Amino acid sequence: MSEALIIDDNRETADALKMMLDIMGVPSRVAYGASPAISSLSSMTPRVVLLDINMPGVDGTEILAFLRREPRLVPVPVIIITSDDQPETRQRVMQGGANAVVIKPAAFDTLEAAMKKVGIV
Repeated sequence: MSEALIIDDNRETADALKMMLDIMGVPSRVAYGASPAISSLSSMTPRVVLLDINMPGVDGTEILAFLRREPRLVPVPVIIITSDDQPETRQRVMQGGANAVVIKPAAFDTLEAAMKKVGIV
């Protein structure tokens, strides 16, 4: 079974997401920012990506665009994890190829529902 990939520059948030996935029985690895994420994506095809939008440098929308351009990664579901609760943001990432959006701080039930929506749990 392949791992989930959590991409978030906030270590506390990323580690909390990892703990929630552990409880759901979904193995995962964490990339604390865009550069480690790109490095991880070069050597793995994740089962699902949990992706923060607001990161310094390369932001989550650029990583989402990369995921949707790379043929090997196109089928991988992407759940956006963001504190930006604006309808325009939700619409933009969904049009960009995200499969679900979870607003931070992510509640376990909300994350679990998103994981069910994309067929992971």
